[in-house]
Amino acid sequence: MRSGRRPAALSIAIRASLVLASAAILASCGQTDTKLRAQTQPSPKAHLNKAAPAHVAVIVMENEEYGEIIGSHSTPFLNSLANRFALATEMFAITHPSLPNYLALTGGSTYGITSDCTDCSVPGSGLAGQLSRKRVSWKAYMENLPHPCFTGAGAGEYAKKHDPFVYYTGIVRNRALCNRVVPLSELVKDEGANRLPRFIWITPNLCHDMHDCSVATGDRFLARLVPPLLGALGRSGLLVLTWDEGSSNAGCCRFASGGHIATILAGPGARPGARISTPVDTYSVLQTIEDLLGVRRLGDAGCVCTPTFQPLLASH
Repeated sequence: MRSGRRPAALSIAIRASLVLASAAILASCGQTDTKLRAQTQPSPKAHLNKAAPAHVAVIVMENEEYGEIIGSHSTPFLNSLANRFALATEMFAITHPSLPNYLALTGGSTYGITSDCTDCSVPGSGLAGQLSRKRVSWKAYMENLPHPCFTGAGAGEYAKKHDPFVYYTGIVRNRALCNRVVPLSELVKDEGANRLPRFIWITPNLCHDMHDCSVATGDRFLARLVPPLLGALGRSGLLVLTWDEGSSNAGCCRFASGGHIATILAGPGARPGARISTPVDTYSVLQTIEDLLGVRRLGDAGCVCTPTFQPLLASH
């Protein structure tokens, strides 16, 4: 009897081992394209402890997976910023390539655009129009932009595909609005004169955003740019530092499949040392900006599936 049972027991053990091994392999293989479950209840409005933020700023970097930034020896400034302030450890971009993500960040939709087209446009005026209608001041600072209202495909290290504002017909056709899309050189002047707008958008050039140059180059650029900006954000001010997309197809939250990216929240409006491991995505960034600045959630920023950054905000 005993000798007859050994092969059966051994067979069961082998099969169990094979199942576990197969599951581990599949899990490993699926890390580049697995969709994490979407939430089914709408996120509460993002808020801070005290008054509304004096300023909300966004800086968008380029084309790096989370692990290329967080924990990397090549990015000491970014890691010090993440350690000091708040970090989303499960943040996902919407899609590939760059432009649709920039539109998602400013309009709550990719508008069906699937390329980095420079002769295309989208209707309306997105977040910028919302803020203008509510008389909330804003400016988009673009490194190496030749001049306000420039709509060319590129100029030197400036790339239109990383400047979402000039894709909105409602901005391009309105001189007063497109004049708020300015060269990055104006940021230092506005900081020094204490005249920063409530909403600040910053796009570095193709080298400084890590698109064409190393992550170390981008880190050094941010080490110069960010400290004075943090000092100018004022009461409850918030900086969102994120990436447009990663190199994988990892995703979450119904819409996102553009890679696992780093997103750091810094400044007085961020909760020091906070971490959030529940999944968030690009639309979560827009949702947070709109909530904090008192405008309605555009497009998929208002989806019940779009999760919140609230645990990273200074409201606990």
